[in-house]
Amino acid sequence: MIITRTALPLALLVLLFSLNTFAAPTASLPGTEPTNAAEAAAKKEAEAAELDGKYQAWVGTLTPEHQAWEKVLQENLGGFYLPIHKKEKVDGKVNAWDYVADDPALPRVLIIGDSVSRGYTLAVRKVLEGKANVHRAPANCGPTKMGLEKLDVWLGQGKWDVIHFNFGIHDRATPLEDYRERLGKIVDRLSGTGAKLIWATTTPIPDVSETKQTSASIVERNAIAAEIMKGKGVAINDLFAAITPHLATLQNPKDVHFNPAGYDFLGEKVGSAIEANLK
Repeated sequence: MIITRTALPLALLVLLFSLNTFAAPTASLPGTEPTNAAEAAAKKEAEAAELDGKYQAWVGTLTPEHQAWEKVLQENLGGFYLPIHKKEKVDGKVNAWDYVADDPALPRVLIIGDSVSRGYTLAVRKVLEGKANVHRAPANCGPTKMGLEKLDVWLGQGKWDVIHFNFGIHDRATPLEDYRERLGKIVDRLSGTGAKLIWATTTPIPDVSETKQTSASIVERNAIAAEIMKGKGVAINDLFAAITPHLATLQNPKDVHFNPAGYDFLGEKVGSAIEANLK
C-alpha cells in the first residue's frame, strides 16, 4: 500500500497506538490498586507500617504501667491478633486486652481461654463492674500444649483471687490421653497460685465434614475435663450445657464462634459464676 503525504499522520497514529497497546505494563500510579503480587505486598507492608506508627504514638501517651502491658501484648498476641489490637486502639475502641488499672479494694480475676473467651470478656467486665478487676491472659490461649509453655507469662506477677479457665476447641485433635495429662498439669500449676479455680466446659462446635471437625470431639474432652476437675476439687461452669439449647440463634453457622448476643449470654454466665466464687 502506498501511503500518501496526507495519510501519513494517520498511519503514524495507528503505529503509535499499536506500540502503546503492546508495551510492557508499568507500575501502578500512587493511589491506584496494585497490579501484581509484589505491589500488593508492598502496599500491605506500607499500611502495616502506618498502623504501627500510629499505635506507637498512642503507646507513647500511656503511663509506664500501661506501656509495660502493651509490651507484653506485643510479645504474645502474634501475627493475627496483634494487628487487630493495634487497629482497635488507634481507632479508640475498647477490647478484651485493654489494660486494667486495679482498684485495690476489689478482688483480681483472670480469664484464660481461646477466642471464645475473648469474645465474652467485655461482657464479663460489665457484669462484674465495681465488683472485681477482670483481666484476661495476653493471648489467644490455644491448646493445652501452649498453656503449659505460657502459663507463667499469663499469670504475671500479681496475686489472683479467681481464675476462670478453659482449653478445648484447640485441643480437638489432641490425643485424649495427652489432653488428660496436659490439662491435669495446668490445673496443678494454677492451684499453686492460691486462687479459686473455675473450669469452663468447652462450648459446642458444629460438625463440618470439609474440615473433619466433629461435635463429638468436644463432648469427649469435656468428659475428661470433668473427671479431672472433680478429682482436684475445681468448680465447674458448664457453659456447654447452658448454651446448647440456644445454638440456632446464638452461634454462627458452621463456626465455633458466637454472635454478639451469644457472647453476652456467655458473659452473663461467666460473670455470675465468678461472682458466686468471690464470696
